Amino acid sequence: MKKQWQHTVEGLQDLHPQDTSKKQFIEAKILDVFQRYGYEQVETPTFEYFDIYHHERGTDDSKNLYKFFNREGEILALRPDVTPSIARYTATFYGNETTPQRFSYRGNVFYNNENYQGKLREYTQAGIECIGIPYPEADAECVILAIQSLLALGLKEFQIDLGHVGFFMGLLEEAGLTEEEEEEVRQFIDVKNYIALEAYLETVNISSQVKKGLLELPRLFGQEDILERAKVLTTNIVAQKAISRLMDVYYILKEYGFDTYISFDLGMVSKIQYYTGIIFKGYTYGTGVSIVNGGRYDRLLQSFDYHMPAVGFAIPIHSLLQSIMRQKIPIDTPSIQTFVGYEYAFRKEAVALAETLRQKGMTLALDCNRFSWEECVAYGQKKNFGGVMYICNADQVKLMNLASNEVTDVDLNMLGKEVE
Repeated sequence: MKKQWQHTVEGLQDLHPQDTSKKQFIEAKILDVFQRYGYEQVETPTFEYFDIYHHERGTDDSKNLYKFFNREGEILALRPDVTPSIARYTATFYGNETTPQRFSYRGNVFYNNENYQGKLREYTQAGIECIGIPYPEADAECVILAIQSLLALGLKEFQIDLGHVGFFMGLLEEAGLTEEEEEEVRQFIDVKNYIALEAYLETVNISSQVKKGLLELPRLFGQEDILERAKVLTTNIVAQKAISRLMDVYYILKEYGFDTYISFDLGMVSKIQYYTGIIFKGYTYGTGVSIVNGGRYDRLLQSFDYHMPAVGFAIPIHSLLQSIMRQKIPIDTPSIQTFVGYEYAFRKEAVALAETLRQKGMTLALDCNRFSWEECVAYGQKKNFGGVMYICNADQVKLMNLASNEVTDVDLNMLGKEVE
């Protein structure tokens, strides 16, 4: 039986060097896309005052947060979501600004959910927040950045589903349901359980027209014609404005030539309550969860006394990496090119050679274990190094290409000059 210290906490994981390199490669690619679109990277604390993430702000249920106390007895929480932290940051440092702000970030988030079904409780997100622009152009830009990020990583087969919380809220407004009844309907629509939704709506007092609209929601997914179908389901102003907004965003995406990646899902119901407008999720094969999550949140910053609209999205890096690996998309991660060993008497020459090669851009590890030539080769093979250099006298280096097992002898004084 393994000791407890040999395990990670349930829902947490260790990353081996190769996986870490792949993860860092993906993060760098995504952040580069964000930067090229004018988004400046910021960092916010891993934990903040609990009130920042309180359920009343529209974030996840408070019971799913990791909470603890500081020495003063104040309640703190590990962030379950970076967006409220960015909202707090923006209100703190840009509270007197009326011009738009574009921020990007990369950071870990934490979920304390005992029913998490094998999902990670700590993982990395990379995302953007576009603050201060109320127009559909900002919505479209966020979707475009999500698409560009996935394309930059070599993904070709993926889909971005667009929805709008206003359509569902408009139907609920007409229905006149209680808060408890709304939550029941929301859950059935979220999992697209048409049969359970139909049975439940038979138990509540709403008009046949509204009932028809709610029953159609789980089925309102597909291409552009879905919006035309949705328009005739209700005359509610809120719902109609939601359809118009989606059309505006879609036409902008068509101008960019990205409409081929777009579908619509008006039955998309986010568990994050601070969304007020467009919402979207990205999917690809190789993982059962979304690889992009975003939307408009025009009232979140108001809770920090900063009245500005905003829209953004986040990419869960672990889910994206899983998809890329399962689709066998190559990830060009750096590796250690060479292992440098030496006879003990030639340590000074080995150190000088290693530093010269590093300054010329090579990645190498220098033996500190006094390995023999045979041990250097065995170690290099085990660690998947590209090759081995071994200084066996003051003038000569033995080289081995570990891919071909070819061995050559090279003049030590010429080696540093030849590597450019």
